[in-house]
This record gives sequence, C-alpha cells and structure tokens, in this order.
Amino acid sequence: MNHKVNMRASIPVGVLVVAFLMVIFGLAEVVTGFRHEFFGLHTAQVGVFTYAAAAIGLFYVVGGLLLLLMKKWAAALAFVLLCADIVGRIALVLAGLYPLDSAVQTFAIIAGTAIAVLFAVYIVGKWATFR
Repeated sequence: MNHKVNMRASIPVGVLVVAFLMVIFGLAEVVTGFRHEFFGLHTAQVGVFTYAAAAIGLFYVVGGLLLLLMKKWAAALAFVLLCADIVGRIALVLAGLYPLDSAVQTFAIIAGTAIAVLFAVYIVGKWATFR
C-alpha cells in the first residue's frame, strides 16, 4: 500500500488562537494609531504616535502570521517582534503619547502590554512544537 504522508504538520490549537489574537490585536493597534481613539481610549494626536503605533501594530500582525509557519526561525522572529511591540508601548507611555490620565486608560495600556508579554511567554513555552 502506498500511503501519502502529509508533510505539513497541523497547527496546534493554542498556537492558532495566539496567532489569530496577535493579528486581530495588531490590526486594532494600527487602527488606533491612525484614529487616535479605540473603544473610548485615546492617544496623542501627533504624527510620531501615528507611525509608531502603526509600526507596533504591524509587528504584532506579522508576528502572528509568522507563528502559522510552525518553524523555529519564524517563532523566534515572532518573539522578537513581540518584544519590540512591548518596548514600543513602554516608550510611547514614557514619551507621553499614551496618556495615563484615567484609571481605565491606564488599565487598558497595562492589560494590552501584559497580553503581549503573555504571548511572548507562550511562544517560549511552546518552543518544542515548532520545527
């Protein structure tokens, strides 16, 4: 009997969920960068924020798409892009471009950054599943 073997391994559900969320959250960051408002949260309306937030969002999106490749090099690059996203968010806060003028605003920024950190930790924890 000649059975064809599918060389393409399936993507674990957890990796698929994280990749999907990274793409969605990244697109939300890009939109926020250009609209300066997202679900009642606001940002500084200056050009540097627009480009920085769009870049950070694209890092998130590209990182999520890279995870779908299930390759170690792609997961490593996704991890680096997540780290750049995290550092970028912190830099935007320190520069005053993500204002911390309300409890809701502060919570949203901290929660969003914490989610990115959790995704990075998840990638490291699932390292063995990447080829």
